[in-house]
Amino acid sequence: MPTASLPCRLQLLALTLALAFYSTADASAADKKILLIAGPPSHGPGQHEHNAGVLLLQKCLAGTPGLTTAIVLNGWPKDAALLEGVDAVIIFADGGPRHIALQEDRLAVLERTLGKGAGLGLLHYAVEPTKEKGQAEFLKWIGGAFEIHWSVNPHWDANFKTLPKHPVARGVKPFTIRDEWYFNMRFVEGQEGVTPLLVAVPDSSTTSRPDGDHSGNATVRTMVARGDPQTVSWAFERANGGRGFGFTGAHFHNNWGNDNFRKLVLNAVLWLAKMEVPANGVESRVTPSDLAANLDPKPAKKAAPKK
Repeated sequence: MPTASLPCRLQLLALTLALAFYSTADASAADKKILLIAGPPSHGPGQHEHNAGVLLLQKCLAGTPGLTTAIVLNGWPKDAALLEGVDAVIIFADGGPRHIALQEDRLAVLERTLGKGAGLGLLHYAVEPTKEKGQAEFLKWIGGAFEIHWSVNPHWDANFKTLPKHPVARGVKPFTIRDEWYFNMRFVEGQEGVTPLLVAVPDSSTTSRPDGDHSGNATVRTMVARGDPQTVSWAFERANGGRGFGFTGAHFHNNWGNDNFRKLVLNAVLWLAKMEVPANGVESRVTPSDLAANLDPKPAKKAAPKK
């Protein structure tokens, strides 16, 4: 497939699948409806692969009884009707001031959907709003958020030695994986309603960078020196019965090839929609070909000049 045609084909695929969300004869009216939203491309090859990531999640969820999924690629849904009547929304996109959910009146649109009890899951950079816009809503909706000059975003090998007894953790075994695991997240007061899912102790490499809005601060340095465990993924139960999920990993697309990494997120999708998570979690198989599919066309990194 010529790379120049990929974005157009992805848009067409997303439109087709979104229409199928409402029109497929195979979908029961009683099916739980999930909307997966991918932000536009960013970062280098194999990183922040939002489009390929949500397409892979959709593939892994295909065939789940009682579940209908739709995807929106390369940005926010152009038709707000896609957010009506859904049971859960998953956003995998860049965050900060350009976060797709912070533009125009989209927080209000989400509030209408989530106010009816729908779940919300935010993946990787999507957990970062701004303090001025979005933080209050994210804390209300998923119980936690990345806060600049407080949270940090190093790349490190997180060793998840134990998992809690929670539906999202069903079938997930202890694992170790390198990712851009954010930590020292800003949580709701007293972490009320929050269940830590993935917890690890950051090593000293996580404080090797100078202080900065994302790179380090005195509080984090003290925590790392003490060996404090850090929550990098969590589940949240809202007062209105809705559910939230935060997952700070998925900087590297190939991490979706890790069965435990992937299973936790797939379990979370079902849990957000108030579906029963299987005793052994959502089983799926991902091949190297699956991981190579639907990647955004990105220029390869230029080799450093020879000295």
